[in-house]
Amino acid sequence: MMPYTKSAPSRAPARLLCVLLCLVLAACAQIQPKPAPAAEPPPPPPVVELAPPPPPLDELGPLLSYHQSLRRMSQGELLKELSGLNQQQRSPRVAMQMGMVLMLTRGGGDLARAQTLFDGVGNSNDSEAAVFKPLAQVFSSNCAEARRLAEHVDRLAAQQKDNQRRIDQLNDMVEGLKNIERTLPVRPAASAPQGIIK
Repeated sequence: MMPYTKSAPSRAPARLLCVLLCLVLAACAQIQPKPAPAAEPPPPPPVVELAPPPPPLDELGPLLSYHQSLRRMSQGELLKELSGLNQQQRSPRVAMQMGMVLMLTRGGGDLARAQTLFDGVGNSNDSEAAVFKPLAQVFSSNCAEARRLAEHVDRLAAQQKDNQRRIDQLNDMVEGLKNIERTLPVRPAASAPQGIIK
């Protein structure tokens, strides 16, 4: 018979501890480590907003300023300006400028020529003329109205001239009658009738 020792019961906890330790190690071996986080892609480059294209050059502003400068010119300066424009290559802009000068020179037929130039630009299918079309139509209607007024003034002037001629003819007739009356012999005064008692 073996003598009783205290070491036997102390081995059970050690075994248990060993088993637990093995189980923990086995569990740790089964748990896969988290993969390293994938490197985040670099942030996209900032979106560079392109500036909007510059607006088309204002074609009408300079043209209206040109018209204002024409209004301050004398007739001689206007004719010189027109001569210079006639030497330039014809374009919608030059046609507009010529029409503006002709509106102000007011020579015989100049308004009609100006209106023809404006109508040419207003009815053109040329892409260069597109920006000038509204202004050309306004100037064309102004020319038409100015021509109507000029024709009305001419008619009134002709009527006034005709009326003055008639007045002069009537005055001549009256003066002629007065001259005739002066040359007539004086009539003797009529004597009173015999039957009347005073």
